[in-house]
Amino acid sequence: MIGIVIDKGQKDEIERIYRCWFNKYLKPFKETINKDEKLNKKLIHKQNKKQGKAAKKLAREVKTKKYQINKQGEIARKKRIRLALLFVVLIFGSLCVRVGYIQFVKGDWLKQMAYTQQTLDRKINPKRGTIYDSTGKVVLATSSSVETVTVNPLNISEENKEKVAKKLSELFELDYDKVLKKVKRRTGIETIAKKVEKEKTDQLRIWLEEQKISSGVNIDEDTKRFYPYNNLASQIIGFCGSDNQGLAGIEARYDSELKGESGKILKMTDAKGIDISDTSESYEPAKNGNDLVLTIDATIQGIAEKYLKEACIDNVCTDGGNILLMNPKTGDILAIASYPDYNLNDPYTINNDEQKANWETMTATERSNALQGMWRNKAISDTYEPGSTFKLVTASTALQEGIVTETDKEGEFCCVGYIDVAGVKMKCWRYYRPHGPESLRKALMNSCNPVFIGLGGKIGVKKYYEYLSKYGFLGKTGIDLPGEAGSIFLKESKVGPVELGTIAFGQRFEVTPIQMITMVSTIANGGIYTQPRVVKEIINSQTGEHTKIATVQKDRVISEDTSKKMLSMMESVVAEGTGKNAQVKGYRIGGKTGTSEDGVNTGKYVTSFIGTAPINDPEVCILITLYNPTGEGGHQGGGVAAPIASQVLGEVLPYLEVQKESEEEEKIEVEVPNIVGMTKKEAKKTLEDVGLNIDIKENDNSKDKVESQIPKAGIKTKQGTSVIAYLEE
Repeated sequence: MIGIVIDKGQKDEIERIYRCWFNKYLKPFKETINKDEKLNKKLIHKQNKKQGKAAKKLAREVKTKKYQINKQGEIARKKRIRLALLFVVLIFGSLCVRVGYIQFVKGDWLKQMAYTQQTLDRKINPKRGTIYDSTGKVVLATSSSVETVTVNPLNISEENKEKVAKKLSELFELDYDKVLKKVKRRTGIETIAKKVEKEKTDQLRIWLEEQKISSGVNIDEDTKRFYPYNNLASQIIGFCGSDNQGLAGIEARYDSELKGESGKILKMTDAKGIDISDTSESYEPAKNGNDLVLTIDATIQGIAEKYLKEACIDNVCTDGGNILLMNPKTGDILAIASYPDYNLNDPYTINNDEQKANWETMTATERSNALQGMWRNKAISDTYEPGSTFKLVTASTALQEGIVTETDKEGEFCCVGYIDVAGVKMKCWRYYRPHGPESLRKALMNSCNPVFIGLGGKIGVKKYYEYLSKYGFLGKTGIDLPGEAGSIFLKESKVGPVELGTIAFGQRFEVTPIQMITMVSTIANGGIYTQPRVVKEIINSQTGEHTKIATVQKDRVISEDTSKKMLSMMESVVAEGTGKNAQVKGYRIGGKTGTSEDGVNTGKYVTSFIGTAPINDPEVCILITLYNPTGEGGHQGGGVAAPIASQVLGEVLPYLEVQKESEEEEKIEVEVPNIVGMTKKEAKKTLEDVGLNIDIKENDNSKDKVESQIPKAGIKTKQGTSVIAYLEE
């Protein structure tokens, strides 16, 4: 290290230089720094002052916010408390309501449920209501007393089970193993046999007493449906199932009125379902069903069925037929006869010989279809092409609309064998020998197609369909029978001139027989549509009160004047036209014949006659339809159906006490004798002695004794009337 020696002069010079440098440079800088420091202190003080104010403000805001938060929290707590209290109140209220509901509303039901759990009940079937004919005297359906056998397996001791099963199977001709299975079940009531005659149950009672079996086997009252006249009005009345429920016809349609309310036999049981021995049975009686009085007259029904069967057999009608009779003034259906019919007491036995022969090889579906076809009421549920009988609709519409004003204006129409419609030649049935000049009356008598085709064109589609609706053809009649079908017409918008012309003479559409007879009844009663019905009165089984079912009349379709003109022309059809074979001596009959092909080019035909009598004051309308007659008599309505109308009306009109207009000697009125229990020979002689005929209803199983008759003994009728005798089977 090198040392530096400085003398005093040098030292003073250095100090002088330092002072000069300090004063010139450092002193101003230091003053500036001091000024800045003072300024900074002022700024800092000012800032601190501001910050203090801000802090105070912030503190105040925080305090305010804290207050607000505390207040909101307090409010929220109060809300939560309120909600909690409300929830508690609601829960409590709900519990109170539930308790009240259980106690006061459901109390009786719960008591019943508790009672049911402690009891075992056996149902008692009510007596089904009786069905009478229109006279109120002839029973068409009734219920006889029978019994039902059941077992309570839990109440049969183990040592008796096989013994009981053996006796039950032998007595009621049942499979032993199946009966034993029921007897050994750990269940409540098991049904062994239903609808058992008292003779057999009495045998069971004696056996149970001998074996000292006092419980476990029950014999309870029951009812069985019985039809005194077997096949009479089968498609109308219908039948019942094994549980007495209506399955067809009136039995089904009025089931709610006829069935009644079931009763009960109640027995106290323990938790296992075993009878408590020291308790008695509780009995709740059944309420019997209500009775019905039909519009069907058993005598007229029998007459219609007799001649329909003969006609179908004689004319070999492969698809059967129908005869309907109706009172035009009330809408009452007097008879609906269908062939083939069936035995109401044995409804599951097929009536078709071919089907009967193949029954064992038929499938379940085929068997069901066969039975349904047998039970089917074709007059209500089936449609057909009416043919020329529908010309009554065209003629009445033309008269009502003023298109034709006179019925006897000769030459108003002219048949040349055909009519040209929109370039299509539509032929008359007698095109080979045209009818020539005709009045409307002559055209109806001749059943001339071109005249009615032309009238249809003048009426027009819209107006024609209005009358179809008024006559009830675009809907259903509303008859009180199940399974009613509707008609089949083209939609109005799809009907052109050719289609309308075809409709106007009765082809290429389908209607039901019930619609057709309702139409002719409308014409016959002065022009007012009257709804058909088969039940006219309900009798309350508990009170005996009679409730009459009112006749339902709807809108007027044609005027009384038009009605009279139509009846006059219909009379001419029978007097001089195609319906000559429907004449009845002493009575003025009016009607119209019809023949139509069942489908297109099928070779199957429907032949028919529709009419009313007497013309001056119609009391009855009639429709006869025969499906596919293949006999030697052909298939024309005038030759096949019209004669049947003559036969039926020939008996029905005197029965209805319609006076003849001719001076022919009136037949004497006699009282129908009682032939029930007589042999066929005895019955025939008894009836002949008083001037009555006999019509015996029998089959291969029939015995030689009369079981029932129509009309019943004591009824007054004219000599020459046939009494229908049903033989025992």
